[in-house]
Amino acid sequence: MTTVYYASTLFGAMTLAAAMDDGRFTGSGERLLIVANNSAIPEVATPVDQTPGFAVLRERFDRIVSWNELIAPLHPADWKARVIEVPMLERLLASHLRLGNVEELVLESIAVTPARTIAGLIRDCPITVYADGLMSYGPTRDPLPAEIFRRITRLLHLDLVPGLQPLLLSEYGVAAATVPAETFLHVVDLVAQSAPDMLAADAMILGQYLSALDLLTAQEEAELHTGLLRGLVALGHSTVAFKPHPAAGRRHTQLLRQAAEDVGVRLVVAGGDVPAEVCFAALRPRLVAGCFSTGLATASSFFGIPVATHGTDLVLERLKPYENSNRVPATIADALLPRLGPSGVLSDPTAVDLGELVRAVGYCMQPENLPGLRSSAAAYVERHGSARYFKKQRLEAVGLLPAAERPGTLAKIRRRLARAL
Repeated sequence: MTTVYYASTLFGAMTLAAAMDDGRFTGSGERLLIVANNSAIPEVATPVDQTPGFAVLRERFDRIVSWNELIAPLHPADWKARVIEVPMLERLLASHLRLGNVEELVLESIAVTPARTIAGLIRDCPITVYADGLMSYGPTRDPLPAEIFRRITRLLHLDLVPGLQPLLLSEYGVAAATVPAETFLHVVDLVAQSAPDMLAADAMILGQYLSALDLLTAQEEAELHTGLLRGLVALGHSTVAFKPHPAAGRRHTQLLRQAAEDVGVRLVVAGGDVPAEVCFAALRPRLVAGCFSTGLATASSFFGIPVATHGTDLVLERLKPYENSNRVPATIADALLPRLGPSGVLSDPTAVDLGELVRAVGYCMQPENLPGLRSSAAAYVERHGSARYFKKQRLEAVGLLPAAERPGTLAKIRRRLARAL
């Protein structure tokens, strides 16, 4: 018997290791890990199993295979088997990987390739999905075929926002369970002990790859980083660490170095392959700032480090289409975390019921998949209106635009008032 695991990032591998250490997988047979590098140019990126710190996780697996090498020269994020090829490729994959009987398949990012492709080629076994970020609180990105969703037995996730329940896979009735924070932190400490030494810094900026996803222009993302830097300097921080996203290019780091020289602050750059959580454990910064990175949630909930956001309003405005899977992470960061201005002013967002907000946004993103949330979403939008988190066009499309905001409503009210006078 074999349990097959899949991971595409070191953060995901750490989450997986924490779940294994917590006894969430009871299989007694062979443990096979499939790793994939989904970066734009994987040939020049470091594979997960070769990143600093992975060595302490390796012993949990009997074998490790590279999905990139298996399907080369095709890209993992693009390739999927055609329906007519599935029976043949299923046999070839089982033979090549020496699978035998698969007891369980454990996947991240089930709605997209390569996880969805792997699920379609390793069949006739139950599937566990583990979520490695704030996206678990949003609805499932794309519909899953019945032969996949009927096999999913559970969702394992980190409790990044205590009290908030994931919407991911909820339309299929999949039960969600949390991986204990203390178990995850133990894994982080192990990885941190073997990771490269990092220069000390009293604040940290978490980079993302917003321009690569066409959420912002390259210039706007550079200005977002500069705004974060200026805000931290205004708060009195003299040494700032920048943690670029592994999928981001070097351009943003170069621009931020120049901005740091201009304002007279020392900037240190953490390795792109080192997870933000390892940086938190090693550096213990006094403040972590970013846009809507999952690292903001882990810094706050797991490490007790103060955090701040910047630029979420712009991202929420630019996200297209409305069902973009980054919408819920951006909404959570914007509605929950303090906001940092370039002048160093920290302001708290207006208090909201985060659970109600996320469910309302989630329904508007995927109304056909989450019909049970319609009444609560309608009530929330009627009370709070469409400002900030909803698009009027989207609310019109799903039939939830508040009466006061419907076209012609204001004119009707004025006419009634005129007649009454």
